[in-house]
Amino acid sequence: MHDLGNGLAEHPVSFFKTRTVGLEPVAPERKGRFHAMAKAIGSTCNIDCTYCYYLHKEHLLKQHRGRHMETTMLERYIRQYIEAQNGDEVIFSWQGGEPTMLGIEFFRDIVTIQKRFAPEGRRISNDLQTNGTLLNDEWCAFLKEHNFLVGISIDGPRELHDAFRVDRKGEPTFDKVMRGVALLKKHGVKFNTLTVVNRLNAKRPLDVYRFLRNEIGSAYIQFIPCVEPKDFHSVAPQKWAVDTMPLLGSSAAKPGNPDSVVTDWSVDPDDWGYFLSRAFDEWYKKDVGRVLVNLFETAVVQAMGRPAQTCITAEFCGKALAIEHDGEVYSCDHYVYPEWSLGNIRTTHIGEMAFSTRQQSFGYAKRDTLPAWCKQCKHLKLCWGECPKNRFVRSPDGEAGLNYLCSGIRRFHDHAGPMLRLVARQSG
Repeated sequence: MHDLGNGLAEHPVSFFKTRTVGLEPVAPERKGRFHAMAKAIGSTCNIDCTYCYYLHKEHLLKQHRGRHMETTMLERYIRQYIEAQNGDEVIFSWQGGEPTMLGIEFFRDIVTIQKRFAPEGRRISNDLQTNGTLLNDEWCAFLKEHNFLVGISIDGPRELHDAFRVDRKGEPTFDKVMRGVALLKKHGVKFNTLTVVNRLNAKRPLDVYRFLRNEIGSAYIQFIPCVEPKDFHSVAPQKWAVDTMPLLGSSAAKPGNPDSVVTDWSVDPDDWGYFLSRAFDEWYKKDVGRVLVNLFETAVVQAMGRPAQTCITAEFCGKALAIEHDGEVYSCDHYVYPEWSLGNIRTTHIGEMAFSTRQQSFGYAKRDTLPAWCKQCKHLKLCWGECPKNRFVRSPDGEAGLNYLCSGIRRFHDHAGPMLRLVARQSG
């Protein structure tokens, strides 16, 4: 929802030593800006998307279905998160699983607790990522009253959305999502859309983009590429065996082939470039300044020589943590694996974990582990190797650690570069 693209380098990091009062960790003296995605309901969800990257956490993390963040843990998290921030605005993001399964009363408690701990003169904001199927008038009235920003997950027109986004019975969810969107509009709730670009809808970029713009009326569109190694249920990102990494462009580095290292529903790298290029052309011709698209907006800003607006295109990452319902904190939302746990807020303040040496190293590794192929690329400062979770192929010269999407990202920037620079000059 709120992409934080600037790396940890903006905020000097020092060693913290947790102090406690009674049994509760006390905030470290050093504060900064960072973001956390709160999984207050863990992986519990009412639908069963084929490509979901989070449902398997129920087994990986040994979660019990239906568990949620208990009141004492919720209070601890809200207090610590506010204590660790030094910006004028503190942004809470609530995700899952499906967070609306927690019920409205849970979120009324959130607002009440936030008011209790909010320092004078600082603004508390909330956003909520949802599949939209459980929204009703009561929910939307609450979201409007408390000024929540809502993210709706939708993958395009009916046949594209329902291809992978089905409920627990395998039934389509499109109509329920559209009812939710209609209710958000009825109540005047601010909302964005999040679209997972997969192997299927990547081949129909204009249908997807025009649907989001014209039918949904989304003024802020987020495109997220679906990239999932076949072993993602058990193997953590950056823990892959180097000798299993395929060569860029080989059959093993594309979905749908017998030797492929990714799931069949993962986006093809070249289709990702095609999707972005065609959607960009439509946006450039008709919607600049009117419709915000996450990857296009940050590309314009970066073409102006300014810091990235998204973590995946930034030089560094590490400022977007994830916290599970049990208080366990992880380096990133896509790194919720035991290997990437930073600790638990029961015993260590979230501010200490956010600015720890370990998390700093995680953030700088985005740049420092780039293969030579990336460092020599003319698009380096627009891409920075994209997300490290996708760096599981080999470059043409055989070096490990190249991003799976590399060919598509290059295709997009080769195509859009002149127009990006023009928009950047006009905006500057």
